[in-house]
Parts: sequence; C-alpha cells; structure tokens
Amino acid sequence: MAKYVFGILVSNKAGVLTRVSSMFTRRGFNIDTLTVGATQDPELSRITISMVGDEYARSQIIKQLDKMHDVKKVQAMEPDETVTRELLLIKLKNAPETRQDVLAAVNVFRSNIVDYSPDSLCIEITGETSKLDAFIELVRPFGIMEMCRTGLVALERGSGCMEI
Repeated sequence: MAKYVFGILVSNKAGVLTRVSSMFTRRGFNIDTLTVGATQDPELSRITISMVGDEYARSQIIKQLDKMHDVKKVQAMEPDETVTRELLLIKLKNAPETRQDVLAAVNVFRSNIVDYSPDSLCIEITGETSKLDAFIELVRPFGIMEMCRTGLVALERGSGCMEI
C-alpha cells in the first residue's frame, strides 16, 4: 500500500465537494485528508485529497474523477516532484514546571505561539506531516488540551502548474 495525493481542479459551485467525496465513499476508498480552497481563477476551486491504497485504487480514482462533469483536471501528485504542507493548531497545558520544555520544542520545530494564557498555550506549526506527527509526540506528555489539523495542501515543484 502506498500514500497517494491528488490535486483536483473543480468548478467553484455548491455541491461539487459532496459529489467528489461521495464518489470515494461509493467506491469504498477512505480519504485520509481533504482540503479545498480558492484558486487564482474564481471559477475554480482546488481539492487536495490524500489516501492510502494500491495502484488499482489510484487508477480507479483518476478514472472516476475524470468522468465527473464538474471536475476539470485530476493529477496524481508524485512525491518526489511535489511540495506538501499541513497546518496544525495545538493547545497545550501551560504549567510552570513544563513551560521551558514546551518553549524549547516550539523553538526547535520553528513553530509559533499564537495564544498565551495562564492555563494554556496555542501553538501553530506548519510542515510535512511527519514533522507535525513528531511535534505531537514530543509535546504529548505536557498535556494536549485540543488540536486541529488542516490536511495536506500540495503543489508541483518547479514551473509545472495544474492548468486546464
């Protein structure tokens, strides 16, 4: 099994995301992460989906998405030719006995404290999924109160662009 990331350009209209995600459900494919956002063209949105599967699942996803009316382009993003990033907001307990360790972790991982209160610290960190996973494991003993992850966003390296 391999991890696949798909870049999908779709019409920027109501219901398109539901139809795309429903196609995964109907085919029995699990979505690991899903992000959607505007593009430089107001008529288009970009969906980035990551999933784990085999080569058959990868090819089926591409074929099925290509058949959909509101899908303008589908691209399987090749790992060595793609920049991927994810955002994590994580709220930790702010205890005097662990504060210096948390601040050291924030510094080492090049993250930012975006909210500070006597009881909690909210930290923002971006990077590859493995970096975020490592940060979570490092700070877990300090007391995670809450966290939220965006899922992957991905762009092709170099001058290549997803265009229709």
